[in-house]
Order: sequence, then structure tokens, then C-alpha cells
Amino acid sequence: MLQQILEQAPLKRVPAGTQIFRQGDQCAQYFFVLEGSAKVFARSTNGKEVLLYRIEPESICLLTASCLLGNKAFPAEAIAETELKVRVINKTTFDLLMNESPEFRDKVLSGFGKRMNDLIATIQKLALESVEQRLVKFLLMQPLNIITTTHQQIADEIGSAREVVSRHLKRLEEQQLLKLGRGHITLTERAKLLALT
Repeated sequence: MLQQILEQAPLKRVPAGTQIFRQGDQCAQYFFVLEGSAKVFARSTNGKEVLLYRIEPESICLLTASCLLGNKAFPAEAIAETELKVRVINKTTFDLLMNESPEFRDKVLSGFGKRMNDLIATIQKLALESVEQRLVKFLLMQPLNIITTTHQQIADEIGSAREVVSRHLKRLEEQQLLKLGRGHITLTERAKLLALT
């Protein structure tokens, strides 16, 4: 039943960089992501961002589900990181499926539980780990020793300010654990970086 409903739902393509929702927007529809990735983040009044989670194929958007269930406005923002291919379900159909489709309800609620665990992990990191620990963990998660990124992108990922990230990267470079280049970072001492976590 769920597959049939999804196949009948309007198919939409969302270009990369599109703002999907903003803080304070009312939630009127539910997206099932078939292809691509979007990031959901909180933004402070001074522009600092904290990544909450990513929406990828087969995953649910915790905030969309909670806003639809509670008739609330979005407390955060989302942007398409890549082009998205989505199925769009309006609120009426969402409510009907939650009431009448155990398969749909189970998918939403199990996804809800997983996302809650992800959010708790994010909060624990921000509250209990230093910026340096979060930065080093981010660097070590990258599969290659040459990482193409900007200081601002790293700051957005780890929930810090660009200036703070730049200062910590410079300190790690002074310790000869990495080398900074224009638009990239080269990890020279993975084992020693690991010891900092």
C-alpha cells in the first residue's frame, strides 16, 4: 500500500542549494527523498550554524514529521546539498497514512527514534567535546589525507565559528600534524591526531 501511495504522490526535483524550509515556516507537506541529500541545521541570530542531521534516501526528516504531527512551525532550516528527487505528500494524506497504514506509521516512528538518537549524539558532542576534539574527529572521518574543504564548511559541520576553526587548524599545523593549503588540508600525522580524540 505504501509503495502504491508513494508512486502516486507528485514527483519533484529540487535543485542543489535550494532552501527547503526556514525557521518559522509552517509545515504543509512531507518529502520522501528518493535521490540526493539535504542538511537540516539550526542558525543563531549572529549566523552561526549547527548541523543537526542530513536527510538522505530512505531516511525521514524528524522536524517535518514532528511539525506535521504537532501542527507546529519549523524550529530550524534545511537546504538541498545536492539535487533532490522527492515524492511530496500533503498533510491530509500524511495524517490519513499515520492513522490507517501501519507500514507508513512504523516507517515514520522508527525513523523518528533513529533521528532522536542522532540529535542526542549531536547535543552530547557540542556539550561534552572541545572544539579541537570535534575538529580532529571530523578530519579523521574523511577517507583521504587530502581534504578539499573550507574553514567555514568545517565550522558548519562541527558547530563552531570559522575563526575558531582557523585558530585550531593553525595550532595543529604548528604541531606538524597537518598542512594547510588554499581550499584543502593535508593530514600528515593521522596517528598523532587520533591521540587527540
